[in-house]
Amino acid sequence: MRFISLLFLLFFATITAFAQNGQYTSTDKQAISHFAEANRLMDERLFDEAIVELNKAIAEDSKFVEAHIQLADLSRRKRDHKAAIEHYRKAITLNADFNRAVYLKLGEIEVSEAQYVQAKQHLQKYLTFNNITLQNMAYAQKLIGDCDFSVEAIKNPVAFKPMNIGTGVNSADDEYMPVATADESTLIFTRKINDNEDFYKSEKKDGKWQAATYLSSNINTPNYNEGAQSISQDGHYLFFTGCNRPDGRGKCDIYIAQKHGDDWGKPVGINPPVNTGAWESQPSISADGRTLYFVSNKAGGLGGYDIWKTNLTDNGWTEPENLGPSINTPYDEQSPFIHPDDNTLYFCSNGWPGLGNKDLFVSRLDANGKWQKPENLGYPINSSGDENGLTLTAQGNYAFFSSNKLQGSGGFDIYMFEMPQKARPKLVTYVKGKVIDAKTKQPLEADIEIIDLERNRDVYRDYSGEHDGGFLATLTSGKNYGLNISRSGYLFYSENFSLVGQVPKSPFNIEVELSPIEVGKKVVLRNIFFDTNKYNLKPESKAELAKLIQFMNENPTVRIEISGHTDNMGNDDLNKVLSENRAKEVYNYLIKDKVPAGRLVYKGYGETQPIADNNTENGRQLNRRTEFKIVAQ
Repeated sequence: MRFISLLFLLFFATITAFAQNGQYTSTDKQAISHFAEANRLMDERLFDEAIVELNKAIAEDSKFVEAHIQLADLSRRKRDHKAAIEHYRKAITLNADFNRAVYLKLGEIEVSEAQYVQAKQHLQKYLTFNNITLQNMAYAQKLIGDCDFSVEAIKNPVAFKPMNIGTGVNSADDEYMPVATADESTLIFTRKINDNEDFYKSEKKDGKWQAATYLSSNINTPNYNEGAQSISQDGHYLFFTGCNRPDGRGKCDIYIAQKHGDDWGKPVGINPPVNTGAWESQPSISADGRTLYFVSNKAGGLGGYDIWKTNLTDNGWTEPENLGPSINTPYDEQSPFIHPDDNTLYFCSNGWPGLGNKDLFVSRLDANGKWQKPENLGYPINSSGDENGLTLTAQGNYAFFSSNKLQGSGGFDIYMFEMPQKARPKLVTYVKGKVIDAKTKQPLEADIEIIDLERNRDVYRDYSGEHDGGFLATLTSGKNYGLNISRSGYLFYSENFSLVGQVPKSPFNIEVELSPIEVGKKVVLRNIFFDTNKYNLKPESKAELAKLIQFMNENPTVRIEISGHTDNMGNDDLNKVLSENRAKEVYNYLIKDKVPAGRLVYKGYGETQPIADNNTENGRQLNRRTEFKIVAQ
């Protein structure tokens, strides 16, 4: 905290003033001489030498209050909390009202050492003093809130069994900031070697992470640090932080790199208004690739470091928006991770009630698109130390994190643990596919669209890989999705994934054969919907109809037959009439959207052209369909 550092300096100034005025709690000349020498050494920033002199002063006079406080301050600077607590407490014992700042400093350290009962007592004592600043008062009250929360959290621990993910990833060096693709086939993480941070990747084979390899010389650099990354769910885009680069706009900026085949392209810094002269870092990209969350200390925030977001439009990234007081506090919020459900945000904070320092939190969007009050992930996931850098698998049942407190391979290692049910995101599955030419069987780069049919809104839009034809996108349970795959010169492909009222048992793996436009070729329109025994188009059909209209506009010489089909249930004649009425409804819709009637015909086939077994419900469902067929080019 910046104001605590200021308090630290002001207190040194207070001690120095005592030295100048000769007002000490000790009259021992040798003790005072050592104390004065310590002050001189501190002015020269020779802190280790100053500690030696202060210990000598206390050896001469164990009741020298100023020396105990000065030694506690220096011990705190060196993160020797045990010594700092010892000397602050000694100073209080010798003179309870000597300096009120001691209680705030001592309470802060006791919180960080999980000594919550003692911390609360000292912080409450601090608040009894007159003329303390509003800022320090607020901080003391915040720490008391941490104490109260922590005592209850420890009484009600959550399940936490961290598992080291293995020597394929972890080494004697530091490994941290892990992120995985949605299918958990690839893990990208940061490894620190000789103070240089670079990206490495590991592939999963037979359930085990394989030996990590250097990610790419196009991204990693020998002279600058790369870290705090986010990978798109399909593994095609990497958002990361680069600091002090020649092309940077501030100390740290956000960069994007795109995968090409087995390697990555050169990264490009995001233009303003995202990257600025401030500190922009720790990006997390939403599953649809349209919202980027990141951390910045730019002007307009609520605290030191805040979480912001920007949206991708046809004109680039929008002006960043602060997530506001539902997420950010007057303190620090960092390490955002937006889960692939695009509804659940994990982050770390030292502003919300926690167990000390930075804790991990989760917040969810409500029905109005507002972030709810963050929930602490609980003890012992959180501790009195710093917890950060949490990411989750797409399915949300496991989390990755890094720690140097557990017995690993050395330094920081990467671990997994099962996320408690209460803290899990919405259920998510994924569709993983490959697009090939129906004739040559060669991979194709094609436009991939996944649409939330109820809202008629894209939730994923990208291209299949130009080298392997692959794509991967996440799907949140509870929704009805349409998939459209298209490429110029080919018939488009249509598929439906209905996750309403059901939990997906496994991901969807598909291989899509796109057929060149030829007379006689057909496309099943799997996202044209009618109510049972009716022929009025349901609103969820709009996205598919728009795709068909786009196809007709892009291929102005093509003529098609729209056909309706039913299963074999019910009266044959009625089925034929129903199928024809449904085909005619689609025909009329296209004409209303200015597709020339001369390019369209419609026909109902009833139950006469089944494509699946009518003896099963799944087969009958496939037979109830709308198609179009190329009748002329």
